[in-house]
Amino acid sequence: MGEFFHSVTLDRERCMGCTNCIKRCPTGAIRVREGKATISSERCIDCGECIRICPHHAKQAIYDPLESIERFRYKIALPAPSLYAQFNNLEDTDLVLSALEELGFDEVYEVACAAELVSDATRRYLARPDVVKPVISSACPAVLRLIGVRFPGLLAHVLPILAPVELAARLAKRQAAQRTGILPEQIGAVFISPCPAKVTAMRMPLGSEHSEIDAVPAMKEVYPKLLGKMKQTAARPISASGRIGLGWAESGGEAAGLISTERYLAADGIENVIRVLEDLEDEKLGELDFVELNACSGGCVGGVLTVENPYIARAKLKLLRRYLPVSRNHLTGEESAQLLWDAPMEYEPVLELGGDASERFARYSEMQRLLAVLPGLDCGSCGAPSCAALAEDIVRGEAATEDCVVLMRERMEAVLRALRIDRKNHSGV
Repeated sequence: MGEFFHSVTLDRERCMGCTNCIKRCPTGAIRVREGKATISSERCIDCGECIRICPHHAKQAIYDPLESIERFRYKIALPAPSLYAQFNNLEDTDLVLSALEELGFDEVYEVACAAELVSDATRRYLARPDVVKPVISSACPAVLRLIGVRFPGLLAHVLPILAPVELAARLAKRQAAQRTGILPEQIGAVFISPCPAKVTAMRMPLGSEHSEIDAVPAMKEVYPKLLGKMKQTAARPISASGRIGLGWAESGGEAAGLISTERYLAADGIENVIRVLEDLEDEKLGELDFVELNACSGGCVGGVLTVENPYIARAKLKLLRRYLPVSRNHLTGEESAQLLWDAPMEYEPVLELGGDASERFARYSEMQRLLAVLPGLDCGSCGAPSCAALAEDIVRGEAATEDCVVLMRERMEAVLRALRIDRKNHSGV
C-alpha cells in the first residue's frame, strides 16, 4: 500500500466530538478520541457521508478553485450531467454550456457524451461469453474503493471500463491537441464535480495508471458564477448528448441506458450499496446481468458538492430529457477496446487484523473473547461505531476496555455498592 490522498478532511477546531459521524462511515474509518474525531487514511473512501451528517461542518471537502484553470493555455470544461439539474426553469442545456465558455473556458466537452460511449461499450462487454456476471458498474469511485477494501471477492465482477469523466478528459484533450496544435501538457481538462470522491479519483485513479483530468472544482463553487453568466449569455448550439447521457446523473440512469438487458439492479445511498454488495458476496443475485451502485442518495445529483435537493434535481432532469434523442454518441468496433482499463484494480487489505494467518486468527479469537465481555449495545460512547469496532481497536492496541462507558459505569456501581456495604458493616459494629 502506498500513500493515500483524501479529498475529505477534518477541521479539528470545529469538531465537537459528538459521534454522529462514526455510525455512518461505511468502512469504520472514523473514531472519536479525547473529544475529537480522527479519520483513518487507510480506511477512508472519500464517500462524503461524514460531510453530509456532521452538524458542526467539521468534515470538509478539498477541491480545486475555479481560478486554477488559468495555469493552462487551453482550457476544457467537463460538466457532469448533474450540473444541468442545479438550475431552475432550465429548458436548454446549451445555455449552461455557453455560460461555461463565458467563464473562461475555450471549449466544453460534456461528460454525458462520454457516458453514452461507455453505455455502448458496456452493452458490448455484457455480450461477451467470458464475462463474470453480474457485472458491477465502475462509474462511482467511492463504491470502487469500498469494494477494494471491504469486498475483495467481488473485484472480478467490476466493469473494467473507464468512468465517463476519465474518458471525456482523454477524448477532449486528444481532439483539442489535434485541432489546435497545442501540446497536450498545455491543455487542461477541468471536471466540475458533484462529489469529493471524484477529486480523489483524479489524484489516485482506479483502472488507469494516470488520470487525464487536471483540475476538479466543486459544482457548488461554479454554480453561482454560472448563474450570473447565464443571465448575460445567449445559448449557442454546443450540446451533443441525448437522454442516455443525461440519465447518468441519477440512480438507475446508467443501467436503464443499457437497453439490451432488463436484468439489472440499481441502488443508491451508501447503506443500501453495502446491503447489495453483501448479497452479491453471498451469491444471492446471480440471476442479474448488471448492478449499478451510487454512494450518494439519488445518484450523482445527491453529491455533497451540489446545491439542489436530489429529488428536485431528478425531476428537473426528467423535464430536460423529454425531447432529446435517445443517444447521440456511438462506438465503432475498434474504439470499444480503447475504453478498457489499463491498470487492474487491487485489493487493499486495510481491514485485516494482522500480517500472517496465525496472527489474524489469534487477534480474531481475542476479539471474540472481548465481545463476550462488552455489553453489545453499540452505543458509540467509547468513540467507536460498535462494540465489535472497539474490540478490534483493543486487539490492535489502539484502545482499552476502560474506554467502554457501560463497563466503567458497572465497575463504578460495583465499587459504590461495596463501599456502602462496608460503611453499613462499620456503622453496625
